[in-house]
Amino acid sequence: MRYTAAMPEKLANPPSSEHIEKHFESTALVRDVVIGMSDGLTVPFALAAGLSGAVSSVHVVVLAGLAEIAAGSIAMGLGGFLASQADAEHYASERRREEREVVERTRDEEEEIYEIFERYGVMRPESESVLRALKRSPQNWVDFMMSFELGLEKPAPYRARQSALTIALSYIVGGLIPLGPYVLARQVNVALEASTGITLAALLIFGAVKGRLTGAKPLRSALQTLIIGGLAAGAAYALASLLSRS
Repeated sequence: MRYTAAMPEKLANPPSSEHIEKHFESTALVRDVVIGMSDGLTVPFALAAGLSGAVSSVHVVVLAGLAEIAAGSIAMGLGGFLASQADAEHYASERRREEREVVERTRDEEEEIYEIFERYGVMRPESESVLRALKRSPQNWVDFMMSFELGLEKPAPYRARQSALTIALSYIVGGLIPLGPYVLARQVNVALEASTGITLAALLIFGAVKGRLTGAKPLRSALQTLIIGGLAAGAAYALASLLSRS
């Protein structure tokens, strides 16, 4: 009598889908949007609200608001460009230093690799094979040291320009939201009330979307953005009102 071994069900029918890990990789983009959008929502609103207590013409408020949005977007975009450019220059400088040390201070760099692995519980004999592999490719060795010793990642190409455009456009979009009621309304007090409600709602929605994208709790992120943005707008409004009455 001959027996035929049956293949286990799990092996005979392997899962049709593979395990795919989803990680959010656009942190820099979200950071730029948050910087531009949050300032765009608060600063033009505070300016318009402050002027609402000093002038009775919505036309004047709109012109002043548009001028502020133009100037603010340029200033914020330039700041983002310079910050990203400084990060790129810092990375290039540190990389040149690491390239020299790999050649001129090889033993010290080898010891640093052992120390890095020991922080993760990998002992010296276990990390020797990795060290030999890295030494075969000096560029990979430098990449490893930049990431694990210095904690620096290579900036994306055109990062400075992208950061400037993202921050500036986000500032413009954010600034037009509180200014919209002044374009549509005829009375300053009506526009101020509508602008206040729209701005607070926009802060809530923006905070929830930000939390969703970054993996944080949307409700908590929304409330946090509302409180911080509300306090900033309130402080700016109080200052603008004080200066407009003096």
